[in-house]
Amino acid sequence: MSNSSNPGAVLIFAQKDVLARIEAWQDHLSDERRLADKTLTAYERDLEQFLRFLTNHLGGSPSISDLETLRPADFRSFLATRRKAGVQSRSLARGLAGIRSFLKFLEKQGEINAAASDAIRPPNSGKSLPKPVSPKDAKTIVGGDLVMEQAAWIQARNTAVLTLLYGCGLRLAEALSLTGKTAPTPETRTIRILGKGGKERIVPTLPVVGQAIAEYQKLCPYSISPDGPLFVGARGGPLNPRIIQLAMEKLRGALGLPNTATPHALRHSFATHLLSGGGDLRTIQELLGHASLSSTQIYTEIDSQRLLEAYDKAHPRQ
Repeated sequence: MSNSSNPGAVLIFAQKDVLARIEAWQDHLSDERRLADKTLTAYERDLEQFLRFLTNHLGGSPSISDLETLRPADFRSFLATRRKAGVQSRSLARGLAGIRSFLKFLEKQGEINAAASDAIRPPNSGKSLPKPVSPKDAKTIVGGDLVMEQAAWIQARNTAVLTLLYGCGLRLAEALSLTGKTAPTPETRTIRILGKGGKERIVPTLPVVGQAIAEYQKLCPYSISPDGPLFVGARGGPLNPRIIQLAMEKLRGALGLPNTATPHALRHSFATHLLSGGGDLRTIQELLGHASLSSTQIYTEIDSQRLLEAYDKAHPRQ
């Protein structure tokens, strides 16, 4: 596993024939399926954990022939072991998906029969709705009135990033991928975003977004080149997303918001507030860059939930 956090360790937990197929599988996921880097890393880590388990379970590093002879009981034993280690259902389901991806790849190559893994039902993780912040709190977060940084340019930078997340519904990685020449200005009507899986979409921008970015650029002590990152760190290099996450932690502490008020929650807020304002699902799907409408439909449940909560609080019979 070339991208693994501990690439040497996996050599202990798989035979050479498996390692060779892993390399081919990684290339397939990256080049043909164009999965996001984070997804690739998660899949590789999940597969490594499974191979580690099999080494103990089978009494030796597994080979392709060992993978061919796996039965549903082996997968159940793996999931039970992970559960005892404190792994939650959502992570177990994600891990099983990564393992199945590798085994399905082997099956398509004519190496094994992956039916045993298909016989296992993923753990039920329950339904978890996104947790947006209120319109009032969102406006406060992106308003820039709460001074949380000593350096004015850093304060302006953080505000500009958060304004992009809420004003355009961007993922944090998408906002940080903008360059000097792709930065929206107060006059810009739309921006072109390269999202998950290399999928491109057009996103409308508001003047307030361009104004926040213009203020940051005016105060930034570093020169922003057309092809360089728009948002830079304290030393002038590309901005680490963790810096924005920490900035959001400070803001939610000052505002008394829950831990669910993260940078990504501003993207959820963008979608939820658009829907509440009369936006249609298909448009919101395009704006968010969701491949499937089902991913966007979850926001209708949030809207319905809020409607019922308001009803319960306001109804005279309560």
